[in-house]
Amino acid sequence: MIKYTPANQLTLEGFLHPFDQELSPVNRWVELAAVVPWDLLASVYSDKLDTRRGRLSIDVRMVIGAIIVKHRLGLDDRGTVAMISENIYLQYFCGLTGFQTKEPFHPTVLVDIRKRMGGRSFDSWNALIIEKADSLKPARAKNIDKDSEYPKEVRA
Repeated sequence: MIKYTPANQLTLEGFLHPFDQELSPVNRWVELAAVVPWDLLASVYSDKLDTRRGRLSIDVRMVIGAIIVKHRLGLDDRGTVAMISENIYLQYFCGLTGFQTKEPFHPTVLVDIRKRMGGRSFDSWNALIIEKADSLKPARAKNIDKDSEYPKEVRA
């Protein structure tokens, strides 16, 4: 027997979702948000910019979060913004207080930040973010077999 849902029967109004529930505290982005040194990374960013001129920047946590998402998922600027706008956990990770369906910022903002900070400063800051993000340990240990990409409890 084959189960199939025809495309013409799918509606957004009838689509069930868990948004009336709380986010899972064991989600990888929730766990990572708890251990990223946000204040340290924000201070490095703020030191590189002139706070007396120009328009107000987007939230520094959003920028830091977007760079980590971009690095961890291997995305380009447009893909990063699209992924954040589609994923409630990534929005939480980047510091939004609630889910929104619109893009949190335009992809060119990342280019503008590179220009505003200067190439060398941005590259150093970006490397620091990636170094900190890569050095973070997950909150819970997983027993992973060398021959498998899945933890033992998933393969069982």
